[in-house]
Amino acid sequence: MNNRIVIIPTYNEIENIEAIIHKVMSLEPSFDLLIVDDGSPDGTALKVKELQVQYGERLHLQERKGKLGLGTAYIHGFKYALARGFEYIFEMDADFSHNPDDLVRLYNACAVGGADLAIGSRYIKGVNVVNWPMGRVLMSYFAGYYVRFITQMTIMDVTAGFKCYRDTVLKTIDLDKIRFVGYAFQVEMKFTTWKYGFKIEEVPIIFTDRTKGESKMSANIFKEAVFGVLQMKWLSLFKSYKR
Repeated sequence: MNNRIVIIPTYNEIENIEAIIHKVMSLEPSFDLLIVDDGSPDGTALKVKELQVQYGERLHLQERKGKLGLGTAYIHGFKYALARGFEYIFEMDADFSHNPDDLVRLYNACAVGGADLAIGSRYIKGVNVVNWPMGRVLMSYFAGYYVRFITQMTIMDVTAGFKCYRDTVLKTIDLDKIRFVGYAFQVEMKFTTWKYGFKIEEVPIIFTDRTKGESKMSANIFKEAVFGVLQMKWLSLFKSYKR
């Protein structure tokens, strides 16, 4: 059985879903792919079902009723992957902002380099983003600085959503106690992984903003990522991180 699975949460990604599936499925070494769709009214899940005929058991689909949030979609996907014995579990967006070719580099960082969590990092070598307005670049960069200041993590791209986890990390973290559902989910998962003492490596990538479909970013999502960090740090002072 393949020991690698990529999780892509979707909501109204009909313009991207077929191309991203074909691309991920073409990679070597091979990856399984799990689409977690939150009831997309545009037919995203129907397109995935059509492609399952071509790709068989390597292409997985989990359909949820309603838009339940990025974090809960990934938690759902993590549990699905762990229950089926996958060792390397990836997060990736559907819109090609993450280059699927970099999945191989993230995998090698873990399988060859010994990392427990490999992060596709926009900021480990300068600022590597394409098609973002300057305001969003600055907001993302300084939010990262703020998170590092509060948490004392040394990770440069604290909100990155392009990652590879070893199964041991996700088995150690109590996934049912992850609180955030927006982009702060990405901060909380990295912070928890770091607190448990797992080896984290940042792999430099170039992030290209989507050209098709609509962005899910909003001011409220970013507020959660910024203001929830204080509470996350405070609560961590009363928790044991032994494994």
